[in-house]
Amino acid sequence: MNLDERLENVSVIGAAGKMGSGIAVLIGQEMAKLKIKNPDKVYRLNLIDVNEKALDDLRGYLNKQATKVAERSIGFLRSMYEDREDLIENVDVIGAFVDEIFAVMRMGTELELAKNSHLVFEAIVENEDVKIEVLNKLNGMCAPDTLYLSNTSSIPIGFLDEKVGLGGRIIGYHFYNPPVVQRLVEVITAKTTQQKLKDIGNELGKRLRKKLVPANDISGFIGNGHFIRDGLYAISEVERLKGEYTLPGATYIMNHISQDFLIRPMGIFQLIDYVGVDIFQCILRVMRTHLGDETLRSALVDSLAEKKVLGGQRADGSQKDGFLKYEKNRPVGVYDPDKGDYVAIDESWKQNLDSKIGVPPEGFSPWRKLLMEPKKEEKLAAYFQNLKSAQTFGAELARNYLKKTKEIAQQLVQQEAANTDADVNAVLTNGFFWLYGPINNYI
Repeated sequence: MNLDERLENVSVIGAAGKMGSGIAVLIGQEMAKLKIKNPDKVYRLNLIDVNEKALDDLRGYLNKQATKVAERSIGFLRSMYEDREDLIENVDVIGAFVDEIFAVMRMGTELELAKNSHLVFEAIVENEDVKIEVLNKLNGMCAPDTLYLSNTSSIPIGFLDEKVGLGGRIIGYHFYNPPVVQRLVEVITAKTTQQKLKDIGNELGKRLRKKLVPANDISGFIGNGHFIRDGLYAISEVERLKGEYTLPGATYIMNHISQDFLIRPMGIFQLIDYVGVDIFQCILRVMRTHLGDETLRSALVDSLAEKKVLGGQRADGSQKDGFLKYEKNRPVGVYDPDKGDYVAIDESWKQNLDSKIGVPPEGFSPWRKLLMEPKKEEKLAAYFQNLKSAQTFGAELARNYLKKTKEIAQQLVQQEAANTDADVNAVLTNGFFWLYGPINNYI
C-alpha cells in the first residue's frame, strides 16, 4: 500500500492538543489535494480526542490555519481548480479548498473511529503508560498492516513497539511546535522499524515540505536530549549563584545570558516556561528511567511543579507564568519559591543585576536583528571572537555556557543519539531557531 492509498483513511489521536491540531491541518491539506484529484474516492481524517469541548474549539483553529495554508498556496490551488469555472476570485478558491479540508474530517471522542485507518498519528500526553494503553487498543481494532507515527519527544520507539507488539510498525515522527509553522520533523527509528514505514515517513515529509532529521532510538533523542541537559546546566548555575544574587536574581541572570549573550530567540527559562515546567519534569523522568542517569533531575523543577507553577500556554496562545511571570508574553517577574510569589523585574532591580553582569561585547546584535542578516555568520564569528576576550562577569558566564552546550551536543553524537554533528546542529537551528549550531568553533 503506497502513501496515497494510506492517506485515504487517517486518524490523529490527541487531535485537539497543540501538536495534534497542527498535524491535523497538515494531513488534512494533503488529503484534500488527493480528493480534488480523485473526486470519486472517499477520504476520511478522523480527529479523535478525549476532550469533547476541545474538539469543538478545534474547529475554529482548523478553519484559521487551513485558510492560511490556502492563501500561501493560491497559485498551486488555481492550477488544481483550473476546471472550476465558478471559482473566479482568489477568495473563492481559498474557500473551496478550506471546504475540501473540512469535508474529509470527522471528529469524535471514541477511539473506534480509527479502526479503518491505514495511518495513525499518535499525539497524546507524554506518558508511556497512557501511550501503551492507547496503542494497545488501536492495535486490537485496526488492520494488521496499519502504520503508527508517534509524536513522542522522549520515549524510546523500540520500547513502545515491544510493549504493544507492533512488529516494527511504529516510528517516531516528532513534529516541533507549532507543526504548521515549524519545518523540523525529528524522525526516530528503532532497530525493529519496518523499511516500508521509513519510506512512507520520508515521502510524507517531502510532501509536507519538512526538514527531516534522523535520530536514533535513545531516550530524549536529539532535540530534548540537548534541551533538557541545557536547561539543567542553567538551573545548576542558578543554584551556584543564588547565594550571592538570590534565586530570583540568579534566574534572571542566566535567562539574560542565554538569550542576549548567546543570541538565542528566548532565554532558557522562557523556553522551559513555553514548553511547560511540568512537561520538562516529565521528560526528565522519562529520560532518567530509560537512560538510568540519576543526574537527570532537578529539585527546583520538582518544587515548582509541586506548587503548580507550571508555565505552558493558554488557549489563545498567551504565556502562563512559570519560572517567570508574563504580561503580554513579556517577562515582568521571577518566581521566588521561598516566598511563593514573584519578584518584580522593576527598573532598579534589573539595573542592579545588569551592572554586575556587564553589557554584551562589541559586535552584539539581538537574535531578531541577525535573523535576516545576509552576513549573519560573519557577524556571529566576530561577536564570539570578542566574547572570548571580554572580561565581564556576563562574558565569563556566557563562555562557560557556550562550552557546556557544545559538550552536550558532542555527547549526543558519542552516545549515538545523533549520527553526526550536522544532525545535532540541524535540530537546534531548525527546531529551536538558533542562529548557529552548538557544535562550532566560536570558543
